[in-house]
Amino acid sequence: MRYGRRGPDAAVPHLVAERAPARNCLIVDDSRMIRKVTRKIVEPRGYLTDEAENGEEALAKCKIAMPDLIILDWDMPVMTGIEFLTELRQLNGGQQPKVVFCTTHSQAVDVHQAVQAGANEFVTKPFCEESLVAKLGNIGAV
Repeated sequence: MRYGRRGPDAAVPHLVAERAPARNCLIVDDSRMIRKVTRKIVEPRGYLTDEAENGEEALAKCKIAMPDLIILDWDMPVMTGIEFLTELRQLNGGQQPKVVFCTTHSQAVDVHQAVQAGANEFVTKPFCEESLVAKLGNIGAV
């Protein structure tokens, strides 16, 4: 908030609320339930959300408007999360979004592959709100 005056001669300042600009999150998962749960976690933290069912749909949305945050599944039809992330990072502005993989893949080799492709953080399914929020905090997304 900032202080402001009602006019040039006003003697008492009043508060003027300044809203932080909305951040955008793209939730990419072929499970409608996971998208719904994830939406309920990120929206109260100041994100406007959009959804995609696969990497190809997500890539098309990113070409139109690059989000600030992407929550990404690994195993999806049409285009996997790894394929999507590899192509995303090559787009103009594709280095900007923070990307969190949310997946059942949990082996060290999987984490390494995700990081090599450009992921900022990794959480395994099933995840709880606290674990996802902690991962978002690790990358400065909350």
